Amino acid sequence: MLPETVEWRGGALRIVDQRALPDELKFIDCSCVGDVALAIRDLAVRGAPAIGIAAAYGVVLGVLRDRSGLDGYIAELASTRPTAVNLFWALERMRRAALERRDEPDEMFASGMLGEARAIHEEDVRNNRRLGAFGQSLLPSSASVLTHCNAGALATGGYGTALGVLRAAREEGKAIRVYADETRPLLQGARLTAWELSRDGFDVTLICDSMAGCLMKSGKIDAVIVGADRISANGDVANKIGTYGLSVMARHHNVPFYVAAPRSTLDLSLESGDEIPIEERAGDEIRRLPGGRSVPDYIPAWNPAFDVTPANLVTAIITEDGVHRPPYGF
Repeated sequence: MLPETVEWRGGALRIVDQRALPDELKFIDCSCVGDVALAIRDLAVRGAPAIGIAAAYGVVLGVLRDRSGLDGYIAELASTRPTAVNLFWALERMRRAALERRDEPDEMFASGMLGEARAIHEEDVRNNRRLGAFGQSLLPSSASVLTHCNAGALATGGYGTALGVLRAAREEGKAIRVYADETRPLLQGARLTAWELSRDGFDVTLICDSMAGCLMKSGKIDAVIVGADRISANGDVANKIGTYGLSVMARHHNVPFYVAAPRSTLDLSLESGDEIPIEERAGDEIRRLPGGRSVPDYIPAWNPAFDVTPANLVTAIITEDGVHRPPYGF
């Protein structure tokens, strides 16, 4: 059984420390806004929906102490990571909830804010199950699926987006085999997806990122399914670095390329993926070598965390309200 990635526990927020997986299942107890902000920034909690949920609970931790600091709490949480739009969507929803409750006494206000955070959390799980049901209909009764990074229960409120499609397919009695890219440089596929799927009883095989094209050429892949951190109005998709390359290979090999994400990942204020802010992380993440060695600091490193897959390489985008195909009219 998979643990709760994000869990409210009587005045504190408990999260799975994803940095410790797969070696150890550890938890972090967050008691203030700063704890949650640090957990998001340092990737203890990651995955666009999970980031948004954690941030919503982070706002609750703040107003439990002092409701007057609401704007500061939201600003601190918003500064943690720039690409995942679910973070900003959840914070804006918490801001609106606070405005609607501004005349309530402190205890009622805090209770209402906690209710809003819980609603964001519960809706994400329901939406994942709905999009999973839509997505599984795209898969044959026996399918081998390639996925990239981690878009499962660990990255969401539970169940998952891309991996939610696989779970829904299995629940329908379909035979699902999964190939998980290792996902450089932080190995979320190797550390998280492979661990999560194996723990959940899936037939999962780990591959290095550079093996994906060869695997498609062999005819062993029926579909590629990935999650997303932000989707612009025209259907361009920002996801973990390496996703764009997979979409190109999938098109070349006539393999359908699906994106699974809740509507909270859509950013209709952006016309195209050219406007999506791309997080850049420390070069040390790609300088590390096996055996504790590292590439010398004097060698420059470029380490964007995400890339943008253009809409014309996406077969369909799966949300909780159905399967969307180009041209997109969200």
